[in-house]
Amino acid sequence: MEGGGASDVEREEDDAATDLLRDRFRLSTISIAQAEAKSNGMEISQPIVACIADLAFKYTEQLAKDLELFAQHAGRKSVNMEDVILSAHRNEHLATTLRSFCNDLKAKEPQSDRKRKKATRKEDKATTSVVHVPDL
Repeated sequence: MEGGGASDVEREEDDAATDLLRDRFRLSTISIAQAEAKSNGMEISQPIVACIADLAFKYTEQLAKDLELFAQHAGRKSVNMEDVILSAHRNEHLATTLRSFCNDLKAKEPQSDRKRKKATRKEDKATTSVVHVPDL
């Protein structure tokens, strides 16, 4: 029973962390939506703002799952910029913007770091940003 209790505690902690992230994400999204509406001389109702925040959070959850699958498909445990760019394949404007952003990041990276990473990590040679995906 002790093992089951630890698992329940961990699940509750994960749920609490998820709830906290969701709340912070929603507050940020609401703030951005209201600021954008104001800057464009528009008004936005609270139910619409709440709907936008929920939609944005659900989209982000799905994006995270897709990115994890892309990395796993490539035999990696880490998500990289190529995975993020791939996630935008249906939106050419977004994909182009992400590629440009990636290239800007590469240009800002010190030359010595780029050479070392390319020499030691073939799988990440096309990227500079890596996010670890924990095993489930």
